[in-house]
Amino acid sequence: MSLLKLSKQSWSSQTVFIMAAVGSAVGLGNIWKFPYIAGDNGGGAFVLVYLACIAIIGLPILLSEIALGRAGQANPVQAMANLAHQSKSTRLWAGLGFNGVLAGLLILSFYTVIAGLALAYFFNSLQGLFVGIESEQAQSLFDDTVSNPWTLLFWHSLMVLLTILIVSRGVRGGLEKAINMMMPGLFLILLVLLGYATTTGAFGQSWAFMFSADFSKLSWQAVMVAMGHAFFTLSIGLGTMMAYGAYVGKDMSIAKASIIIVIMDTLIAVLAGLVVFSIVFANDLAPGAGPGLLFQTLPIAFGQMGAGWLFGTLFFLLVVMAALTSAISLIEPAISWFEQNWGFSRAKAAWLLGSLVWFVGLGTVLSFNYWEALYIIGERNFFSLLDFITSSIMLPLGGLFIGVFVAWAMRPDIREAQIELKGRLLALFNFSLRYVTPLAVILVFASNVASEWRTIALVMMVSVGIYGLYIYKMLKRAKCLSN
Repeated sequence: MSLLKLSKQSWSSQTVFIMAAVGSAVGLGNIWKFPYIAGDNGGGAFVLVYLACIAIIGLPILLSEIALGRAGQANPVQAMANLAHQSKSTRLWAGLGFNGVLAGLLILSFYTVIAGLALAYFFNSLQGLFVGIESEQAQSLFDDTVSNPWTLLFWHSLMVLLTILIVSRGVRGGLEKAINMMMPGLFLILLVLLGYATTTGAFGQSWAFMFSADFSKLSWQAVMVAMGHAFFTLSIGLGTMMAYGAYVGKDMSIAKASIIIVIMDTLIAVLAGLVVFSIVFANDLAPGAGPGLLFQTLPIAFGQMGAGWLFGTLFFLLVVMAALTSAISLIEPAISWFEQNWGFSRAKAAWLLGSLVWFVGLGTVLSFNYWEALYIIGERNFFSLLDFITSSIMLPLGGLFIGVFVAWAMRPDIREAQIELKGRLLALFNFSLRYVTPLAVILVFASNVASEWRTIALVMMVSVGIYGLYIYKMLKRAKCLSN
């Protein structure tokens, strides 16, 4: 791989970069996943552990990943190659960037299916289908939607198309314009819903559930879930923040930006939880309803409450906007790689990769109906296996090796110039990244894979094969260039 293929694009301001990074971090993980995993794991005690995980694990790795992007000034694969060369380390570190690019595409392939389902529910709410809806009707609507592959395929295709149309226009022409429109709208809708939540009569109960710590309900598994979600919600280990970091100017402070990103992401997750639980408790529904909370429990609540049509429609619009800002960030690392290293125009890369994501997503579409009981390994169908591989293996390992590279392999002068911390803060950052964060990540990884040895073996074999083929092509290309 030739070195120093630098990014030619940049964010217009630090504010836009922060909004883009927050948009990447804020997605279904905040509005859909966080409320239900908090409900499943006891509420307040889980939230406290989650906040600690964000501070101890999330922030150092987020800061490191953005620093790698700005220092490498390229897509994740090329940035790692550039930095490995500058630090006189092995060029195999480029594999870390490739892991992020691949993980982003795989996650996007099923993310657009779930986001498409949210888009379908937005239009359902807009048409008034939730007005007066009962439990059996809500269950029937969900079952009918997911059991019909053509319905899921339509909404999946629409989400992929929207993602392609945005990213194909470039950083300022596509990403910035979309972010400048969607992020303020997302915050406004969330504040409107929060205002409504305070009028439900259950806001105090929701607050107590979120922040009253009952550690008797906190299990070791819940701690592991909190650690894992810290990765998921901040989009770390995916290469997204590395790709976005490549567009950050030298006059911008990534340390301040990272702290703001973490605070805003966490704040949105907590506010979304307060909104969701206020609505759930006000309608005597279960807070630990699992993944069905979004698509089965909440429609019942919106159908029974006053002004439910309005607030239900706003809520699902919020979910769609959050999902779309995350979707464009998931594909960006791969697009920048194709653009910089393979000579593709941005539009061509967007359509090619979008088509690939759409095709792989067909497996997830079918996993909700025809392939639901088609188990590949153990009791995992295509969707659950893909979710496990990316969320439980690729993300933690990506985050772990980002920390290892920045703490141990990266040239200290380059690291300190990017991190911009001094004195005790720098010492604390280095200590956390070298010792605390790796241990926490290893615990998450070990917990995720403890009983999944067959899955791990398959993943390792496939990964070695793919990476071996990639290295072979790179070496062959380098030989051709030298001749």
